[in-house]
Amino acid sequence: MGTADGFAIRFWGVRGTIPCTAASTMRYGGNTACVEMRCGRQRLIFDAGTGLRQLGREMVTHGRPIRSHLFFTHTHMDHVIGLPFFRPAYDQRNSFEFWSGHLAGQGRRLADVLQQLMQPPFFPVPLDIMHACIAFHDFVPGEPISIGDGVVVRTAALNHPGGAVAYRVDYAGRSACYVTDTEHVPGDPDRAVLDLIAGADLVIYDATYTDEEFDRFHGWGHSTWQEGVRLCEAAGARRLIAFHHDPDHDDDALDRIGAALAERRAGSLVAREGLVIDL
Repeated sequence: MGTADGFAIRFWGVRGTIPCTAASTMRYGGNTACVEMRCGRQRLIFDAGTGLRQLGREMVTHGRPIRSHLFFTHTHMDHVIGLPFFRPAYDQRNSFEFWSGHLAGQGRRLADVLQQLMQPPFFPVPLDIMHACIAFHDFVPGEPISIGDGVVVRTAALNHPGGAVAYRVDYAGRSACYVTDTEHVPGDPDRAVLDLIAGADLVIYDATYTDEEFDRFHGWGHSTWQEGVRLCEAAGARRLIAFHHDPDHDDDALDRIGAALAERRAGSLVAREGLVIDL
């Protein structure tokens, strides 16, 4: 995927809350959040939901040492549950940098949280059994992150229980944003999100609900595809990718959302596993 100076995005997990394995969710996929961005030589991974397992299987097929960055929006279960099954992390030839910005204000560290995830009685082996070289970075949202090779990552805090972080990746004059697990306030667009996505080529946005459903889920920390449209229109962003699908939205429901989204904003899509977008 991608070229030496290309910018390509692949979706490995698009579901929110919990994996879905029913026949009615197979066309869009049932794995939870995991998105890969390839910016020239750099590989960036966003979230470690169950989609991370299949990405890891693909990464090891090449047989070469792997270097990559893994950015967490937050550490709720559906966004980290794939990490213990990420095969490249167990190979000492590989190296990873893990990034998180939602814990610093709570006085906690990403390494400690992931160690809690991978310990009895929740998991039989500890985080330390991952023999890859792993560096942990806890940052304050709003700080830009330069990872080299001309790739710049910008961040913003999101409105989600326990906190979450949105990311914007700029490379070679193109930009893609990953904005998931955020709850909007109707009629009051999130200024931090607007600033982050301004003029972006692509915005991956939390579309867990529809506007018609939203009133029933205040306080749950999620948004709607219609709010994504409104934000993109206000910020001058180009394409919207509806993401983090409700487990109760089956393939037929997502078909209907996709048709309505395409009518509202040409070129926009509902995310599905395996979708590749080359910017």
